[in-house]
Amino acid sequence: MDSHDLATGNPAPTTLTAGVGRTVIAETAVAKVVGIAARSVPGVHALGSGASRSIGAIREVVGATDLTQGVRVEVGESQVAVDLVLMAEYGYPLQTLANTVRAAVYGAVEELVGRDVIEVNIEITDVFIPSTDTEKPASKSRLSDRLSSAKSAVTPAATPTAATAPAHGIASTETEEQL
Repeated sequence: MDSHDLATGNPAPTTLTAGVGRTVIAETAVAKVVGIAARSVPGVHALGSGASRSIGAIREVVGATDLTQGVRVEVGESQVAVDLVLMAEYGYPLQTLANTVRAAVYGAVEELVGRDVIEVNIEITDVFIPSTDTEKPASKSRLSDRLSSAKSAVTPAATPTAATAPAHGIASTETEEQL
């Protein structure tokens, strides 16, 4: 869209006039409808590119989910064009998934926004492969590996005995118990 609100620098919302009054539908509202429709399709793991998904994960931690992540819309007087970037889940045929997402977006925008969709362009940037915890052996942390190797490196000569204990009246059994 070429029109912008000069005061804010944001794209001007689209206005429909019908009978008695007007209805303004902002691009953000349409983008949220598109994002929710796309996420509702089984096989869509996430929307957005790798970098935007990372930022989105941080937003979710603080409770500020961005429903428009990975969605770009252009809203005209009576039509909408949509660009989507998504990550698919492994096991779903990608072309079938794209067609299902496209149909969901068409339906949601036409029903909820009341505009004709002229195109829905979908870019699948990645495939999510879920890890199965049962296949991976339980791994120990590096710290516990280092601690166990350090304990095995201690030789009996390094432990204090009665001959090497300080002469403060500490018996050798007390020194060994403290270790």
